[in-house]
Amino acid sequence: MNFDFTEEQNMLRDSVARFVQDNYTFDTRQQIAASDTAMSEQNWQTFAELGWLSIPFAEEHGGFDGDAVDIVLMMEQLGKGLVLEPYLATVVLFGGLLSQGGNAQQQSTIIPTIIDGSCQGAFAYAERQSRFELADVKTLAKPSPEGFVLTGEKVVVINGANAAQFIVSARSSGDQADETGISLFLLPADAKGLMITRYRMMDGQLVANLVLQDVTVSGSALVGELDAGYALMESVILQANVALAAEAVGIMQELNTKTLEYSKTREQFGVAIGSFQALQHRMVDTFMAYEQVKSLLYRAVCAMTDETRDAAIAVHALKVLLDKNSKLVFGEAIQIHGGMGLTDELDIGHFAKRLMMINTTFGDGDFHQSRFNALRYS
Repeated sequence: MNFDFTEEQNMLRDSVARFVQDNYTFDTRQQIAASDTAMSEQNWQTFAELGWLSIPFAEEHGGFDGDAVDIVLMMEQLGKGLVLEPYLATVVLFGGLLSQGGNAQQQSTIIPTIIDGSCQGAFAYAERQSRFELADVKTLAKPSPEGFVLTGEKVVVINGANAAQFIVSARSSGDQADETGISLFLLPADAKGLMITRYRMMDGQLVANLVLQDVTVSGSALVGELDAGYALMESVILQANVALAAEAVGIMQELNTKTLEYSKTREQFGVAIGSFQALQHRMVDTFMAYEQVKSLLYRAVCAMTDETRDAAIAVHALKVLLDKNSKLVFGEAIQIHGGMGLTDELDIGHFAKRLMMINTTFGDGDFHQSRFNALRYS
Protein backbone atom coordinates (compact mmCIF):
# COMPACT_ATOMS: atom_id res chain seq x y z
CA MET A 1 0.00 0.00 0.00
CA ASN A 2 1.34 3.43 -0.96
CA PHE A 3 1.52 5.86 1.97
CA ASP A 4 3.32 8.59 0.01
CA PHE A 5 1.63 11.98 0.00
CA THR A 6 1.06 14.03 -3.13
CA GLU A 7 3.04 17.18 -3.79
CA GLU A 8 0.02 19.29 -2.85
CA GLN A 9 -0.42 17.40 0.41
CA ASN A 10 3.24 17.86 1.32
CA MET A 11 2.93 21.58 0.61
CA LEU A 12 -0.17 21.80 2.78
CA ARG A 13 1.50 19.98 5.68
CA ASP A 14 4.64 22.11 5.44
CA SER A 15 2.58 25.31 5.26
CA VAL A 16 0.73 24.51 8.49
CA ALA A 17 3.93 23.36 10.19
CA ARG A 18 5.68 26.64 9.33
CA PHE A 19 2.77 28.69 10.63
CA VAL A 20 2.75 26.82 13.93
CA GLN A 21 6.51 27.10 14.32
CA ASP A 22 6.71 30.79 13.42
CA ASN A 23 3.47 32.19 14.84
CA TYR A 24 2.15 29.89 17.54
CA THR A 25 4.64 29.71 20.37
CA PHE A 26 3.43 28.46 23.73
CA ASP A 27 3.40 32.00 25.15
CA THR A 28 1.35 33.22 22.18
CA ARG A 29 -1.05 30.35 22.64
CA GLN A 30 -1.51 31.21 26.31
CA GLN A 31 -2.29 34.83 25.46
CA ILE A 32 -4.90 33.71 22.94
CA ALA A 33 -6.43 31.28 25.46
CA ALA A 34 -6.75 34.10 28.03
CA SER A 35 -8.52 36.44 25.60
CA ASP A 36 -12.29 36.99 25.60
CA THR A 37 -12.82 34.80 22.54
CA ALA A 38 -10.10 32.20 23.27
CA MET A 39 -9.14 32.35 19.60
CA SER A 40 -7.43 34.81 17.27
CA GLU A 41 -9.55 36.42 14.57
CA GLN A 42 -6.33 37.46 12.83
CA ASN A 43 -5.14 33.85 12.73
CA TRP A 44 -8.53 32.75 11.41
CA GLN A 45 -8.29 35.22 8.54
CA THR A 46 -4.77 33.95 7.86
CA PHE A 47 -6.19 30.43 7.65
CA ALA A 48 -8.67 31.73 5.06
CA GLU A 49 -6.00 33.56 3.05
CA LEU A 50 -3.81 30.44 2.97
CA GLY A 51 -6.73 28.39 1.71
CA TRP A 52 -6.92 26.06 4.71
CA LEU A 53 -10.61 26.73 5.35
CA SER A 54 -11.44 25.58 1.81
CA ILE A 55 -9.80 22.15 2.04
CA PRO A 56 -12.80 19.76 2.36
CA PHE A 57 -15.35 21.74 0.33
CA ALA A 58 -16.39 21.19 -3.27
CA GLU A 59 -14.82 23.27 -6.03
CA GLU A 60 -18.23 24.60 -7.07
CA HIS A 61 -18.40 26.48 -3.76
CA GLY A 62 -14.81 27.72 -3.96
CA GLY A 63 -13.29 24.79 -2.11
CA PHE A 64 -10.19 22.66 -2.63
CA ASP A 65 -12.19 19.41 -2.89
CA GLY A 66 -9.86 17.66 -0.46
CA ASP A 67 -10.40 14.43 1.45
CA ALA A 68 -9.72 12.86 4.85
CA VAL A 69 -5.96 12.70 4.16
CA ASP A 70 -5.75 16.47 3.76
CA ILE A 71 -7.68 17.07 6.99
CA VAL A 72 -5.46 14.60 8.88
CA LEU A 73 -2.28 16.32 7.67
CA MET A 74 -3.62 19.68 8.83
CA MET A 75 -4.93 18.52 12.19
CA GLU A 76 -1.70 16.73 13.08
CA GLN A 77 0.28 19.94 12.64
CA LEU A 78 -2.34 22.04 14.47
CA GLY A 79 -2.10 19.61 17.36
CA LYS A 80 1.64 20.20 17.69
CA GLY A 81 0.93 23.87 18.42
CA LEU A 82 -2.20 23.30 20.56
CA VAL A 83 -3.92 25.64 18.10
CA LEU A 84 -7.16 27.04 19.55
CA GLU A 85 -8.80 28.34 16.38
CA PRO A 86 -12.03 26.38 15.68
CA TYR A 87 -11.05 24.38 12.63
CA LEU A 88 -12.73 21.19 13.84
CA ALA A 89 -15.93 22.95 14.93
CA THR A 90 -16.38 25.20 11.90
CA VAL A 91 -14.86 23.34 8.97
CA VAL A 92 -15.09 19.63 9.88
CA LEU A 93 -18.36 19.56 11.87
CA PHE A 94 -20.48 22.53 10.83
CA GLY A 95 -19.10 22.63 7.30
CA GLY A 96 -19.23 18.85 6.98
CA LEU A 97 -22.93 18.75 7.86
CA LEU A 98 -23.65 21.44 5.27
CA SER A 99 -21.57 19.69 2.60
CA GLN A 100 -23.27 16.34 3.11
CA GLY A 101 -26.80 17.41 4.00
CA GLY A 102 -27.35 21.07 3.18
CA ASN A 103 -29.67 22.10 0.38
CA ALA A 104 -28.38 24.04 -2.64
CA GLN A 105 -29.19 27.42 -1.14
CA GLN A 106 -27.54 26.65 2.20
CA GLN A 107 -24.41 25.38 0.49
CA SER A 108 -24.13 28.23 -1.98
CA THR A 109 -24.67 30.96 0.62
CA ILE A 110 -22.93 29.66 3.75
CA ILE A 111 -20.01 27.51 2.59
CA PRO A 112 -18.31 30.43 0.76
CA THR A 113 -18.52 32.48 3.99
CA ILE A 114 -16.81 29.64 5.88
CA ILE A 115 -14.08 29.57 3.25
CA ASP A 116 -13.46 33.33 3.38
CA GLY A 117 -13.37 33.29 7.19
CA SER A 118 -16.40 35.53 7.73
CA CYS A 119 -18.62 32.83 9.25
CA GLN A 120 -17.80 30.56 12.16
CA GLY A 121 -20.16 27.71 12.96
CA ALA A 122 -20.90 25.09 15.61
CA PHE A 123 -22.76 21.81 15.88
CA ALA A 124 -25.09 21.58 18.91
CA TYR A 125 -25.91 17.92 19.52
CA ALA A 126 -25.07 16.97 23.15
CA GLU A 127 -27.61 17.18 25.97
CA ARG A 128 -27.30 16.77 29.72
CA GLN A 129 -28.68 13.24 29.76
CA SER A 130 -27.26 12.00 26.44
CA ARG A 131 -23.58 11.54 27.38
CA PHE A 132 -22.13 10.00 24.17
CA GLU A 133 -25.36 8.77 22.58
CA LEU A 134 -26.18 10.83 19.49
CA ALA A 135 -29.70 9.45 19.34
CA ASP A 136 -30.63 10.53 22.89
CA VAL A 137 -32.37 13.80 21.99
CA LYS A 138 -35.01 15.54 24.12
CA THR A 139 -34.93 18.90 22.32
CA LEU A 140 -38.20 19.09 20.41
CA ALA A 141 -39.01 20.39 16.94
CA LYS A 142 -42.74 20.96 16.57
CA PRO A 143 -44.33 21.93 13.25
CA SER A 144 -45.71 25.46 13.05
CA PRO A 145 -47.22 27.67 10.33
CA GLU A 146 -43.79 29.32 9.90
CA GLY A 147 -41.87 26.02 9.86
CA PHE A 148 -40.77 24.57 13.21
CA VAL A 149 -40.56 25.65 16.85
CA LEU A 150 -37.48 24.40 18.73
CA THR A 151 -37.53 23.90 22.51
CA GLY A 152 -34.80 22.36 24.66
CA GLU A 153 -31.18 22.65 25.76
CA LYS A 154 -27.80 21.77 24.26
CA VAL A 155 -24.57 21.56 26.29
CA VAL A 156 -20.81 21.75 25.67
CA VAL A 157 -21.20 23.17 22.18
CA ILE A 158 -17.69 23.41 20.75
CA ASN A 159 -17.09 26.97 19.48
CA GLY A 160 -20.58 27.85 20.66
CA ALA A 161 -19.22 31.04 22.21
CA ASN A 162 -18.07 32.51 18.88
CA ALA A 163 -20.32 30.86 16.30
CA ALA A 164 -22.50 33.01 14.07
CA GLN A 165 -24.51 29.97 12.95
CA PHE A 166 -25.49 26.70 14.64
CA ILE A 167 -26.73 23.39 13.35
CA VAL A 168 -28.96 21.98 16.10
CA SER A 169 -30.30 18.44 16.43
CA ALA A 170 -33.91 18.12 17.58
CA ARG A 171 -36.51 15.39 17.82
CA SER A 172 -39.20 15.82 15.22
CA SER A 173 -40.81 12.40 15.81
CA GLY A 174 -40.39 9.16 17.76
CA ASP A 175 -39.20 8.48 21.29
CA GLN A 176 -36.25 10.05 23.12
CA ALA A 177 -33.62 7.44 22.16
CA ASP A 178 -34.83 6.52 18.66
CA GLU A 179 -32.33 6.88 15.85
CA THR A 180 -35.17 7.78 13.50
CA GLY A 181 -37.07 10.98 14.10
CA ILE A 182 -34.07 13.31 14.55
CA SER A 183 -33.80 16.39 12.34
CA LEU A 184 -31.12 19.04 11.97
CA PHE A 185 -31.83 22.75 11.75
CA LEU A 186 -29.72 25.77 10.79
CA LEU A 187 -30.03 28.47 13.43
CA PRO A 188 -28.42 31.95 13.60
CA ALA A 189 -26.80 32.92 16.89
CA ASP A 190 -29.05 35.97 17.20
CA ALA A 191 -32.30 33.99 16.85
CA LYS A 192 -35.13 35.15 19.09
CA GLY A 193 -35.53 32.83 22.09
CA LEU A 194 -31.96 31.49 21.95
CA MET A 195 -29.87 32.02 25.10
CA ILE A 196 -26.12 31.31 25.01
CA THR A 197 -24.01 30.71 28.14
CA ARG A 198 -20.26 30.69 27.56
CA TYR A 199 -17.63 28.97 29.70
CA ARG A 200 -14.08 27.66 29.46
CA MET A 201 -12.93 24.05 29.42
CA MET A 202 -9.73 22.86 31.04
CA ASP A 203 -7.87 22.84 27.70
CA GLY A 204 -8.48 26.57 27.21
CA GLN A 205 -11.25 26.45 24.60
CA LEU A 206 -14.51 28.35 24.98
CA VAL A 207 -17.70 26.31 24.69
CA ALA A 208 -21.34 27.19 25.33
CA ASN A 209 -24.66 25.86 26.51
CA LEU A 210 -27.71 26.76 24.44
CA VAL A 211 -31.22 27.15 25.79
CA LEU A 212 -33.93 27.25 23.12
CA GLN A 213 -37.20 28.74 24.28
CA ASP A 214 -39.74 28.43 21.48
CA VAL A 215 -37.25 29.35 18.77
CA THR A 216 -39.01 29.59 15.42
CA VAL A 217 -37.20 28.49 12.25
CA SER A 218 -38.47 28.27 8.69
CA GLY A 219 -38.81 25.04 6.78
CA SER A 220 -35.81 26.06 4.67
CA ALA A 221 -33.63 25.85 7.82
CA LEU A 222 -33.85 22.06 7.71
CA VAL A 223 -30.45 20.45 7.00
CA GLY A 224 -30.92 17.09 5.30
CA GLU A 225 -34.15 15.14 5.27
CA LEU A 226 -36.82 15.46 7.95
CA ASP A 227 -36.49 12.72 10.61
CA ALA A 228 -33.27 11.44 8.97
CA GLY A 229 -30.60 13.48 10.74
CA TYR A 230 -29.01 10.62 12.67
CA ALA A 231 -27.21 9.05 9.71
CA LEU A 232 -25.88 12.47 8.70
CA MET A 233 -24.62 13.18 12.21
CA GLU A 234 -23.00 9.75 12.46
CA SER A 235 -21.18 10.18 9.15
CA VAL A 236 -19.75 13.61 9.99
CA ILE A 237 -18.75 12.66 13.53
CA LEU A 238 -16.93 9.62 12.15
CA GLN A 239 -14.80 12.05 10.14
CA ALA A 240 -14.42 14.34 13.16
CA ASN A 241 -13.11 11.44 15.25
CA VAL A 242 -10.38 10.83 12.66
CA ALA A 243 -9.52 14.54 12.66
CA LEU A 244 -9.29 14.56 16.46
CA ALA A 245 -7.10 11.45 16.42
CA ALA A 246 -4.75 13.21 13.99
CA GLU A 247 -4.57 16.18 16.36
CA ALA A 248 -3.78 13.78 19.19
CA VAL A 249 -1.01 12.13 17.15
CA GLY A 250 0.62 15.54 16.71
CA ILE A 251 0.37 16.18 20.46
CA MET A 252 1.82 12.77 21.33
CA GLN A 253 4.76 13.35 19.00
CA GLU A 254 5.45 16.71 20.63
CA LEU A 255 5.28 15.22 24.12
CA ASN A 256 7.74 12.48 23.19
CA THR A 257 10.12 14.96 21.53
CA LYS A 258 10.05 17.40 24.43
CA THR A 259 10.49 14.64 27.00
CA LEU A 260 13.46 13.18 25.15
CA GLU A 261 15.08 16.62 24.90
CA TYR A 262 14.49 17.27 28.59
CA SER A 263 16.04 13.93 29.56
CA LYS A 264 19.25 14.95 27.77
CA THR A 265 19.61 18.19 29.75
CA ARG A 266 18.19 17.36 33.21
CA GLU A 267 20.96 16.00 35.41
CA GLN A 268 20.76 13.81 38.49
CA PHE A 269 23.73 12.33 40.36
CA GLY A 270 25.99 14.26 37.99
CA VAL A 271 24.68 12.71 34.74
CA ALA A 272 21.77 13.34 32.37
CA ILE A 273 18.69 11.36 33.38
CA GLY A 274 18.39 10.19 29.78
CA SER A 275 21.37 7.93 30.41
CA PHE A 276 19.37 5.88 32.92
CA GLN A 277 18.33 2.62 31.32
CA ALA A 278 14.99 2.52 33.14
CA LEU A 279 13.99 5.90 31.66
CA GLN A 280 15.21 4.85 28.24
CA HIS A 281 12.88 1.84 28.35
CA ARG A 282 9.95 4.05 29.36
CA MET A 283 10.60 6.48 26.52
CA VAL A 284 10.77 3.59 24.05
CA ASP A 285 7.36 2.50 25.34
CA THR A 286 5.88 5.96 24.73
CA PHE A 287 7.43 6.09 21.26
CA MET A 288 5.88 2.73 20.41
CA ALA A 289 2.52 3.89 21.81
CA TYR A 290 2.65 6.92 19.50
CA GLU A 291 3.60 4.80 16.47
CA GLN A 292 0.76 2.35 17.14
CA VAL A 293 -1.82 5.13 17.17
CA LYS A 294 -0.32 6.72 14.07
CA SER A 295 -0.46 3.40 12.20
CA LEU A 296 -4.08 2.81 13.15
CA LEU A 297 -4.88 6.41 12.14
CA TYR A 298 -3.55 5.68 8.65
CA ARG A 299 -5.60 2.47 8.61
CA ALA A 300 -8.76 4.41 9.46
CA VAL A 301 -8.02 7.10 6.84
CA CYS A 302 -7.50 4.44 4.16
CA ALA A 303 -10.81 2.81 5.10
CA MET A 304 -12.62 6.15 4.85
CA THR A 305 -11.06 7.31 1.58
CA ASP A 306 -11.64 3.89 -0.03
CA GLU A 307 -15.19 3.89 1.37
CA THR A 308 -14.86 0.36 2.71
CA ARG A 309 -17.58 -1.06 4.87
CA ASP A 310 -15.31 -1.43 7.89
CA ALA A 311 -14.49 2.29 8.15
CA ALA A 312 -16.58 2.64 11.32
CA ILE A 313 -14.87 -0.39 12.88
CA ALA A 314 -11.45 1.10 12.13
CA VAL A 315 -12.40 4.46 13.65
CA HIS A 316 -13.80 2.87 16.83
CA ALA A 317 -10.61 0.79 17.17
CA LEU A 318 -8.55 3.95 16.68
CA LYS A 319 -10.36 5.77 19.47
CA VAL A 320 -9.96 2.80 21.83
CA LEU A 321 -6.21 2.62 21.24
CA LEU A 322 -5.87 6.41 21.42
CA ASP A 323 -7.57 6.50 24.82
CA LYS A 324 -5.14 3.91 26.18
CA ASN A 325 -1.89 4.99 24.55
CA SER A 326 -2.30 8.75 24.96
CA LYS A 327 -2.67 8.28 28.72
CA LEU A 328 0.64 6.41 28.76
CA VAL A 329 2.37 9.13 26.72
CA PHE A 330 1.21 12.14 28.72
CA GLY A 331 1.55 10.28 32.03
CA GLU A 332 5.18 9.43 31.36
CA ALA A 333 5.90 12.94 30.06
CA ILE A 334 4.62 14.43 33.31
CA GLN A 335 6.49 11.86 35.42
CA ILE A 336 9.83 12.39 33.69
CA HIS A 337 9.49 16.18 33.84
CA GLY A 338 8.82 15.91 37.57
CA GLY A 339 6.68 18.37 39.51
CA MET A 340 6.93 21.13 36.93
CA GLY A 341 5.15 18.87 34.44
CA LEU A 342 1.92 19.72 36.25
CA THR A 343 2.35 23.50 36.28
CA ASP A 344 0.55 25.94 33.99
CA GLU A 345 3.89 27.59 33.21
CA LEU A 346 5.08 24.52 31.27
CA ASP A 347 3.43 23.32 28.07
CA ILE A 348 3.55 19.63 29.06
CA GLY A 349 0.48 19.87 31.27
CA HIS A 350 -1.47 21.72 28.59
CA PHE A 351 -0.73 19.01 26.03
CA ALA A 352 -1.98 16.48 28.58
CA LYS A 353 -5.20 18.43 29.19
CA ARG A 354 -5.92 18.63 25.49
CA LEU A 355 -5.42 14.88 25.12
CA MET A 356 -7.85 14.30 27.99
CA MET A 357 -10.44 16.43 26.22
CA ILE A 358 -9.92 14.64 22.92
CA ASN A 359 -10.38 11.29 24.65
CA THR A 360 -13.83 12.29 25.92
CA THR A 361 -15.06 14.08 22.79
CA PHE A 362 -17.58 11.95 20.86
CA GLY A 363 -17.09 9.06 23.28
CA ASP A 364 -14.37 7.70 25.56
CA GLY A 365 -12.46 4.45 25.16
CA ASP A 366 -15.13 2.31 26.84
CA PHE A 367 -17.85 3.75 24.61
CA HIS A 368 -15.91 3.05 21.42
CA GLN A 369 -14.94 -0.40 22.64
CA SER A 370 -18.62 -1.28 23.00
CA ARG A 371 -19.38 0.11 19.55
CA PHE A 372 -16.41 -1.81 18.08
CA ASN A 373 -17.63 -5.05 19.69
CA ALA A 374 -21.15 -4.53 18.40
CA LEU A 375 -19.98 -4.01 14.81
CA ARG A 376 -17.14 -6.53 14.76
CA TYR A 377 -18.90 -9.45 16.35
CA SER A 378 -22.50 -8.91 15.24
